[in-house]
Amino acid sequence: MSVIEYLTRAVDDKPMAAHLYVTDQCNLDCHYCNEYDNSIPHPETAELKRWMQHIRDLGVSRLVFQGGEPLLHPGIVELTRYAKSLGFYKVSMATNALLLTRDMLRDLERAGLDTMQISIDRVTPVAETRKSLKSVAHKLDWFDSSSVEVRVSGVLFNESLEEATKVINTCVEKGIRVHARVVHDDLIHQRKLRLHPTTAPLLRAVEYQETLKKQGAPIHTSWTIIEYEKKMLRGEEMDWTCTAGYKYFFVSAQGKFWLCSQVRTERHIMDMTAADLLPYNTKKDCQKGCGVYCIVDTSLGVSHPAEYLAREAQGNLSGKLAKLRRKYGGAQPTTV
Repeated sequence: MSVIEYLTRAVDDKPMAAHLYVTDQCNLDCHYCNEYDNSIPHPETAELKRWMQHIRDLGVSRLVFQGGEPLLHPGIVELTRYAKSLGFYKVSMATNALLLTRDMLRDLERAGLDTMQISIDRVTPVAETRKSLKSVAHKLDWFDSSSVEVRVSGVLFNESLEEATKVINTCVEKGIRVHARVVHDDLIHQRKLRLHPTTAPLLRAVEYQETLKKQGAPIHTSWTIIEYEKKMLRGEEMDWTCTAGYKYFFVSAQGKFWLCSQVRTERHIMDMTAADLLPYNTKKDCQKGCGVYCIVDTSLGVSHPAEYLAREAQGNLSGKLAKLRRKYGGAQPTTV
């Protein structure tokens, strides 16, 4: 999204982005996840199209398909094509990519998919997460000849910390945009899981990505979110108003309107109007330490647009200058 478009959408009263769960089913069972249920059938393609039309009518410009595992839905290519026909500025997908084939990628490309975000937590799979580089590394090379942009995302928790850095380094070397973010702390407490390490190694992992980004490496996370994660881990706070449900919302595989992946309502998306979204532009009791980073990033941008854009512009300029120095000085980005 261009700076002009971002500024326009930051100050208007329309939603910017929505996540649509095209299925609750998943082929994995990551221990930190509470967003799958294999007992629930896929929603009908026709219903999902109806919801997408309404989402677009509300003013949303960016649509993300997720689940569960979106590649499990038999109509995912048709859904992508239909989403693009509705005029969404960007259509993307979050997937573990284990089901991805060359033919499927080609079909999604022809349907108009803009971005595929592949979840990779470690180099090798473990019981806690089987989203591993070993399982999908060869598929990352398929995107060299595809118009679909690939991004890699990971979750930082006890069983991923050591190998997450290796995943990041591999992606940086390939020129793939990548990030690994701190596990949602609320899920850890909610499910009583022993996945959360002490603060120090998490902070080191975030600061390592910050260092790479300063060197011009393709770390796919905003400077603002890096700062937010560091402050969160240090027990500090940033001032912001949560725009979940207003600028950014989620729609479940049953068509329910959710403020985000963790704050859910029983209202149906088809019953929501633009006026219904406006009251959600407010600070929320759950926003302290929030780990739904897409919501946090958008909210910080909307709450403080000038400060947000200045931080991003300054950081990006520093990264570009670092790349130029390496290009003409022969140095390489530092990885471990």
